[in-house]
Amino acid sequence: MRLAMVAGEASGDLLAGLLLGGLRRRWPALRAAGIGGPRMAEAGFDAWWPSERLAVHGYAEALRHYREISRIRAALAERLLAERPDALIGVDAPDFNLGLEKRLKAAGVKTVHFVCPSIWAWRGGRAQKMAASCDHVLCLFPFEPELLRAHGVAATFVGHPLADAIPLVPPRAASRAALGLAPDDTVVALLPGSRRAEIRYIAPPFLEAAGLLHRRRPGLRFVLPVAPGLAPLVEPLVAAHAGGAPVELVQGQSHAVLAACDVTLIASGTATLEAALFKRPMVIGYAMHPLSWQIMKRMRYQPWVGLPNILSHEFVVPEFLQHDCCAEPLAAAVARWLDDEAGRAALAARFEQLHLGLRRDTARSATDAIAQVLSA
Repeated sequence: MRLAMVAGEASGDLLAGLLLGGLRRRWPALRAAGIGGPRMAEAGFDAWWPSERLAVHGYAEALRHYREISRIRAALAERLLAERPDALIGVDAPDFNLGLEKRLKAAGVKTVHFVCPSIWAWRGGRAQKMAASCDHVLCLFPFEPELLRAHGVAATFVGHPLADAIPLVPPRAASRAALGLAPDDTVVALLPGSRRAEIRYIAPPFLEAAGLLHRRRPGLRFVLPVAPGLAPLVEPLVAAHAGGAPVELVQGQSHAVLAACDVTLIASGTATLEAALFKRPMVIGYAMHPLSWQIMKRMRYQPWVGLPNILSHEFVVPEFLQHDCCAEPLAAAVARWLDDEAGRAALAARFEQLHLGLRRDTARSATDAIAQVLSA
């Protein structure tokens, strides 16, 4: 079995790495290659290009890197058309993957898209493009297949692999011990994103909020997990913006940090779902280039951007976007969670129900759906 896979950033690399485990159980001699990151490499993936080459943030940065990304896609398409894998699995990154999938599908290569684009939140017109690009879509959320079928797109709800990978009861004590945190420490996790542009826009207000909290509550511990290779970018930002707050940087270990913390200040994206699965109260913040923000806000269909809020259909956790993503409101919202023990308990119970609803043994379910596509 020879599969091509493309994952465009850290969250896609994580999802694809978990999927590869199920694929190898079905096809032990599987060969998989394309674009991927370290999680996929750990599962035996042959990365012709690293996923970070596609990890751009917003329209403005995408325009800046358009030529390079277009060259990569063209070169990848030519190689795949020459080698003709059994299937192409595009993992998220719809702006890159859907065009690639369309070209290969037209040439007779089976195409599967893993993670339905958020057509229910913005850019619903992509559903039509998916019909021409994908033989099948693997959906993370239960309401998505019906939406896609209305546009003639075959789809299967496979659950979310993070719901399988993250335990229902978070390993709080073990994670604190591994990170050198005491059982009675009050810990705030700072997760400003995994892409360089995200960190440039989001880390400064997060760190300034940590500085305010430190001055008001000197006993707080702050932990910031840093994605591989990004410490040289993060360290100067801590020095410039944290205002003397003792922010501890740890390499990777975002799951341990989420399991250990009392509350997290977190960038919108897959990480917010991870925080919900760890049953952690959170404050969501997000900012981007002003041009990207003007484009994005006109395309939104819903009042929420954070996945926990979208899945709950209400603001169960606060969101501070663009101009509102600044130190004072972020710090105040974190403090409110720290002072609201009953609210934290109620939120954890709600997140447990969300967790159970997303558990479907995703690797097996997705592999079964891919096997059906290949045999069709």
